[in-house]
Amino acid sequence: MDTLHARADWESVGDKWFRKTQQYTEVFDQDLDLDNYIVAGAPYAGALALWRDDSKLQAYQPGRSTKPAIDIYSLAGKKLRSIPWENSHIKGLGWSEDESLLVVTADGDVRCYDLQGDFSNFSLGHGADNYGVESCRFYDSGMVALLGNNTFLTVSSYSEPRPRLLAATPEAEIHSWAIISPDHTLSRSVEVLLSVGSTVYVVDATDCEDRYVDSGPFSHISVSPDGRFVNLYSKTGTAHVITSDFQEPLFEHNSDSQTPPQYVEWCGTDALIAWEDEVHIIGPGDQSSSYIYDSTRVHVISEYDGARLITNDFCEFLERIPADTLDVFGHSSESSPASILLDAVTQLELESPKADDYIQLIRPNLTEAVDICVNAAGREFDIKWQKRLLKAASFGKSVLDIYNSDDFVDMCETLRVLNAIRDYNVGMPLSFEQYHRLTPERILQRLLQRHDYLLALKIAGYLKLPTDRIYVHWASTKVRNGAEDEDTICRLVVERLSGKPGISFEEIARAAYHEGRGRLATELLNHEPRGGRQVPLLLDMEEDELALDKAIESGDSDLILSVLLKLKKKLPLASFFRVINSRATATAMVESLAIAEGDNSVLKDLYYQDDRRVDGANVFIRESLQQPDARTAADKLALAAKLLSDSKDYLTELYALKETTTLLRMQETLDRDLTDSFTGLSVNETMFKLIRLGYHGRAKKIQSEFKVPEKVAWWIRLRALVAKRDWSEIEETSKIKKSPIGWQPFYNLVLQAGNPRLAALFVPKCTGLEPGQSITMYEKCGMRVKAAEEAIRLKNVPAWERLLEAAGRDSHEGREIERLGNAAFRR
Repeated sequence: MDTLHARADWESVGDKWFRKTQQYTEVFDQDLDLDNYIVAGAPYAGALALWRDDSKLQAYQPGRSTKPAIDIYSLAGKKLRSIPWENSHIKGLGWSEDESLLVVTADGDVRCYDLQGDFSNFSLGHGADNYGVESCRFYDSGMVALLGNNTFLTVSSYSEPRPRLLAATPEAEIHSWAIISPDHTLSRSVEVLLSVGSTVYVVDATDCEDRYVDSGPFSHISVSPDGRFVNLYSKTGTAHVITSDFQEPLFEHNSDSQTPPQYVEWCGTDALIAWEDEVHIIGPGDQSSSYIYDSTRVHVISEYDGARLITNDFCEFLERIPADTLDVFGHSSESSPASILLDAVTQLELESPKADDYIQLIRPNLTEAVDICVNAAGREFDIKWQKRLLKAASFGKSVLDIYNSDDFVDMCETLRVLNAIRDYNVGMPLSFEQYHRLTPERILQRLLQRHDYLLALKIAGYLKLPTDRIYVHWASTKVRNGAEDEDTICRLVVERLSGKPGISFEEIARAAYHEGRGRLATELLNHEPRGGRQVPLLLDMEEDELALDKAIESGDSDLILSVLLKLKKKLPLASFFRVINSRATATAMVESLAIAEGDNSVLKDLYYQDDRRVDGANVFIRESLQQPDARTAADKLALAAKLLSDSKDYLTELYALKETTTLLRMQETLDRDLTDSFTGLSVNETMFKLIRLGYHGRAKKIQSEFKVPEKVAWWIRLRALVAKRDWSEIEETSKIKKSPIGWQPFYNLVLQAGNPRLAALFVPKCTGLEPGQSITMYEKCGMRVKAAEEAIRLKNVPAWERLLEAAGRDSHEGREIERLGNAAFRR
């Protein structure tokens, strides 16, 4: 049966079954001997980094470069990149989860390369350059380094590296060490396991704890990819497999070898030990499965669900056989519904009636059999078996009345993608489990790093994923590496990307700028529709005026303001004003900002550049109003007047400024001569204060100097005398025949100030009064008898009667009013 052929190369370790799938052959050239190289593999079927092992003698090969370099290959042996290396000695070579190569030197310098050869670097610090780096361990997003003074440094992020020390370790020889990544620790920080003496210590950021193991020292410590188990390989050749919390010993395995292994790694969650040409999967006691490689060294790269075995000739994947595959092909699977469904397809192809018999036999479990065949198809690397299992699943679901085909369709899509990237031209032999852990989006990113744009577009279209990042990456690479002239490259990029949604021409232009192609970057930016994306790059390119124009075109006030602030900080003030002078919007925003912040120096320069004399003068006037002393205020006004003096258009304003300056000068003299302050007062207020203080002569001088009208002067004098309560002076004034403001204001203000007697003196002097108003005026002064006399004089009987009633006939005042009325009206 086909199932026997499918499991022909299976090996068992206890109750577990393993298989080794050959993925590529003739991987490396014969003149490249992997035995002489340190090999570091990226997770999830990523690239291989090869570095010549300095501890081994190298045979001279004519025609082969002797310059040191880190070579990067795909798992199929395709050379992706060569990174020349002439820096200090390499002490660590590893990969991050996003397929960035980490190179750590003896002096603590760390370089992070992408597959394009671009890199960023940082220093470990903390004395790494003095003590030296001894060794390194890497995990998905970080690393740990052991220094020569037995201290450990950790970096948790390569994008924002902040090296920090872990807790102090015992002052003793460290035989071996390993790390548990933060994803698998309770503390969510990296933990280091180190073999010291016969025990193992666990070190984190704060503590160094002894786990009280007594079977050391250990030459190798290895942690499983899921962080659950630890393999402690002692120098006596015994492997101790325990849980990572050191609470539960799982098993011990004696390798019966005095030769130290090259690798103590993991095949998923199963312990693996490898010598130069042997790989062993181990289990309890003496249980193991061995794979022998004739006359070639094997390199082992652990994966989450298996182990990758690399030799000069082969790339193989070793894995524990998944449960669904066992169910279909396993030794006890002849009676399983999935196995019978697979046989039913064979009978169907032979047009045998047994096909229907098999279906009827598993009818109650047919849905389960279909699901298992679908899942088993995803776990196969052989396309023949993928098709076979999917065909069985298709046959089974066609018989079912109701079956949800979503999983079947998804599996077909997934396998099409997997088979495409497993092709030797791509060299990413991901397993089904790795595919889902890595995600299609990150697979696309890896393809972009390899410049497999066509395949990336096909996969993105097939899985209905956005393609804008693919086009942008292609265009960025084109502008960096294209051999054509800049105009041709620009035209090619624009034509290819025209009409594509979500395209960022800014990112492409930035790539061109960093490559030193400034003109190309500017041309590409013209096709970026978002002003907010254009402007920052234009500023970086020193295209200040173009950046400002693009910001103004966008209509985004925040963006315009941001550009203006950067330009103001960057340029000399004169250059800054030259930039904004021809741009009304920019000028208005600078003016508004300066006014809001009270930055008068900017306003003065701005108005001077624009020849806005009145606005410039207004700035000096505002400043004068804020001055604490009259001299400084007058100086400010003099500057304002100077701005206006060259033009005949501002004679009125100039006259007002000169008058104000004169007033300030006079107030300065008053402040100096008198005991009070006059600064900041108007002409009227100054006169008022002088009269109130008794300096009538000085007030006259102010009146004369500023040609204060006589009526205004009288009003000021009256208000000042009333405020001063200078009743005698007011009474003397009442003796004058004529007042420019009339006498009614005297009556009103004096009465309001509480002196009705004096106010009454002005009633006879008031002219132009309404009939009967003089009666009311006397009455308001409390003089009813005088008011009655006025009523009698005016022959106003009703008013007289009202006054009589108000005073009361029996009162002295009432009798007097009645007497006056009787005498007058009898006649």
